[in-house]
Amino acid sequence: MQEDRPPSSAARRQNAFRLILILGVVSLLGDIVSNGARSVTGPYLLTLGGSAAIVGLVAGIGEFTGYGLRVLTGLYADQTRHYWRTVYIGYGLLIAIPFLAVAATWEAAALLIVTERVGKAIRAPARDTIISLASFRVGRGWGVGVHKALDQVGAIIGPLVLSAAVLWGAGYEAGFAMLALPIAFLFVFLFIGKETAPTPAVFEKSEMDRSIEPRRFVPFATFLFLSMAGFASFPLISYHMKVQGLLTDPQIPLVYALAMTASTAVALVVGWTYDRVGTQALLFIPCVNLAIPVLAFGGSATLVILGTAIWGAGVGLHETVMRAALADRTATDVRGQAFGFIYAVYGAGWFLGSTVMGVLYEVSVGHIIGFVVIVEILAGMAYLWMRRGVGGRAGDPP
Repeated sequence: MQEDRPPSSAARRQNAFRLILILGVVSLLGDIVSNGARSVTGPYLLTLGGSAAIVGLVAGIGEFTGYGLRVLTGLYADQTRHYWRTVYIGYGLLIAIPFLAVAATWEAAALLIVTERVGKAIRAPARDTIISLASFRVGRGWGVGVHKALDQVGAIIGPLVLSAAVLWGAGYEAGFAMLALPIAFLFVFLFIGKETAPTPAVFEKSEMDRSIEPRRFVPFATFLFLSMAGFASFPLISYHMKVQGLLTDPQIPLVYALAMTASTAVALVVGWTYDRVGTQALLFIPCVNLAIPVLAFGGSATLVILGTAIWGAGVGLHETVMRAALADRTATDVRGQAFGFIYAVYGAGWFLGSTVMGVLYEVSVGHIIGFVVIVEILAGMAYLWMRRGVGGRAGDPP
């Protein structure tokens, strides 16, 4: 009788890439739901009586919750190794989005929006750990980039669903209700993914130090915090589109879909680039962030559309490089909590920036631009600190 042999390197690579594709489809379906709703959050809160400050605050709380809680959920994932269970629970909270169809006040809508972000916080560290383990076999940047690109396809489709619902006269409520369907399909693919790799740790065995060194993480975390503090939120951008009368309600989610198209392309390019130049790719982030408020809060539809497309490119850039760089610099045993920690910093920066920009919008767009210039200059200084701490070599870790 022939003995069972361990899978060959080629077989493991093939299985790893299959898992990345399956989880990409899961994220695609999830983003149809979450980004479909997100594309109209600003205008929808406005129809329920919310102001610019409220839109900025809700967006900020949502992002801070969605990222801040990942410290705990990442720690849980590492300690229990229940990666798949955690992912299942997190995706289950997507059900909050269809219930936006029956929200009668901005407070109720805000609670549902934040609930969906809590689900994101629960699933993201475990899911990203699984992807990082699988991407070890196919190229870290490429694996993360492929997953992010598929994820962003859902972020394109979702806004189109909402736009169609509004355009056909069914309203936001019908659009939210329709988003229950992709949730059902999502769990089918999630089951397939779990069956493909019940124990994702087989893809990568780490010999790295099982600790998170402050010397390596504090400069990187500072850079991310400041970068995200200067990154405008789409709910505030879409609020600007509506209150200034630059775009109609059906057009707003279409512009969001354009942004996600840009994000998809950038994720693939940046993922491929990261495998060749390393964390130097991070330097694009402050440059992109500086252009966004000048254009996205402009006085014409053309400027706003261009600014939103650049905003979408920023989304693809941020998340692809951050996840690839972090995975390359952490042991597998602590990767979930490392993702959780960095995501918390990321979310705190976005919370601060979204809240401040929402308040400054009531004063003038010029104040928003000034704020972004200041924090992105500080982000550039943090990048130099980060590079100096690792000797400044291309491709070195943060």
